Amino acid sequence: MAAPLRIQSDWAQALRKDEGEAWLSCHPPGKPSLYGSLTCQGIGLDGIPEVTASEGFIVNEISKITCLDISSGGGLGVSSSTDGTMKIWQASNGELRRVLEGHVFDVNCCRFFPSGLVVLSGGMDAQLKIWSAEDASCVVTFKGHKGGILDTAIVDRGRNVVSGSRDGTARLWDCGRSACLGVLADCGSSINGVAVGAADNSINLGSPEQMPSEREVGTEAKMLLLAREDKKLQCLGLQSRQPVFLFIGSDAFNCCTFLSGFLLLAGTQDGNIYQLDVRSPGAPVQVIHRSGAPVLSLLSFRDGFIASQGDGSCFIVQQDLDYVTELTGADCDPVYKVATWEKQIYTCCRDGLVRRYQLSDL
Repeated sequence: MAAPLRIQSDWAQALRKDEGEAWLSCHPPGKPSLYGSLTCQGIGLDGIPEVTASEGFIVNEISKITCLDISSGGGLGVSSSTDGTMKIWQASNGELRRVLEGHVFDVNCCRFFPSGLVVLSGGMDAQLKIWSAEDASCVVTFKGHKGGILDTAIVDRGRNVVSGSRDGTARLWDCGRSACLGVLADCGSSINGVAVGAADNSINLGSPEQMPSEREVGTEAKMLLLAREDKKLQCLGLQSRQPVFLFIGSDAFNCCTFLSGFLLLAGTQDGNIYQLDVRSPGAPVQVIHRSGAPVLSLLSFRDGFIASQGDGSCFIVQQDLDYVTELTGADCDPVYKVATWEKQIYTCCRDGLVRRYQLSDL
């Protein structure tokens, strides 16, 4: 039986500093627990900390999977890592197909375009890249952000994409011309999550102050949702750039998603999942709180949603939020991202594993 390993929850931040330390422990079955520490001896040229371990522990490699997505046909998966690479793999068995290399430092987010043949990624190098999943080539690189890119969204079929960054801005990009079409919002605070959704026709999105570029495709009647580090959840018209609402939560917002043309979800660092109605956003429809661990991922699923948290929990909520299915296996390691295809759910975790769950009818 494998010995459980525990590590300080914020080890990734602690070991980014010279002489930074993080604790860890191991409990072999039938033996006393072994306690130790990791120490950062400096940051390498590749941005990866050089880490040594105390007696009884060995550091073999430092990397973690940060994000994943599944292609529209369900055949391929993509996952990103702190080592600056992404991997394309066969969704059915995890067989590696391609390695995408070109980012410097952590790759924070990755997703397939609707075609399933092209991948969008964003990294701590402040670059947004588009890749061919067929030959691993980087076909487009967008530059303009002044901080790491934390999340992205694809508009319709993918002529335009949206990015959110640590520099506090959300930007709209033209994929065909590799150009920024404009700054959608400048928040003065990190944008941790972005989501684009079609708006119910009862919602007033406002009118643009200037005629939209002819390069904007599919931005009309769309809402843009921004999960911000300063405890604010911001919604605006994607084409108009006009505010729809600004909601203040209990802590930093990490992620957000739309459930319908007027319902949305957003998760905070202190474990709250807010369900809001865009038509009356002053008070939440419901606040779900299962633990104080950060809510890291939210995804609309069937008639409910899937959420993952920093304590390793991952669960499906259905039937008007009254029925919950737990997805186990991650132990206490944070589950960073969830992706689905039909009855299959994929998760990526700090332990470096991608897990696939096959669901029966719920």
